Amino acid sequence: MEGSRLCSEALRSDIAIQECFVSEKFARSEKAVDLVGAILSRGIVVHEVTESLLDSIADTAAPQGIVLICDRPASDRSAFETSFDRKSQNLPAVVYLDEPNNPANLGAILRVVEAAGAAGVIVSERSTDPFSAKSIRASMGSALRVSIWNEAKMDEAFSWARSHQLVITAADINGDRSYSQIDWNVPRLLVFGSEAHGLSNVSEQNIEDLIRIPMHGFAESLNLAVSAGVILFEANRQVRGPGKQTRPNS
Repeated sequence: MEGSRLCSEALRSDIAIQECFVSEKFARSEKAVDLVGAILSRGIVVHEVTESLLDSIADTAAPQGIVLICDRPASDRSAFETSFDRKSQNLPAVVYLDEPNNPANLGAILRVVEAAGAAGVIVSERSTDPFSAKSIRASMGSALRVSIWNEAKMDEAFSWARSHQLVITAADINGDRSYSQIDWNVPRLLVFGSEAHGLSNVSEQNIEDLIRIPMHGFAESLNLAVSAGVILFEANRQVRGPGKQTRPNS
């Protein structure tokens, strides 16, 4: 986890932090006072290192002076089910992503899922890692809070959805109904195909509702994260009503 913002998000989450590295320049900045103080108060070792050494530890080309080494969050089926049950009051929709290959897209989708209040995300096998450095940065910390089932087998995920009475609903340009014409009060598994192959891996027999986002002009498709945002916030509107939020805007 790199940078003041993401390190602050890590402190707010349940993730286990092992150690911290700060550059000499960052250690003497105003930003470091409260953040490093909060890290030290948890008994976490803070190493002050040279700029060049921090550059070698960090993933970004221009690191912001602070890096946390953390345990990887649990993201197997068991952890997902426990978290899913705990968050059962959320929007009754789980997003299923079939082989997403862009970590920035995946991170942005995790951010959308949290913002819309959806119940969680299932990521298929052969996908980019939701906990890669790029994905975590794009999620702005949502990857630490959203319920994630990673490397899920498609048949197992769909079987789980049916056992929880989720209607398997796929988004595709050839959908026979608009996303706004279906009832989102009904629990659903919202399926998105990969950026490269669409729904080619998903059997039509598994899909109960096929929906589309009507578009104008000559645009053929939308970015995955944009599509997820459009649909999930309509679901949020139907379930919670216009103008209702889980917390005030900051």
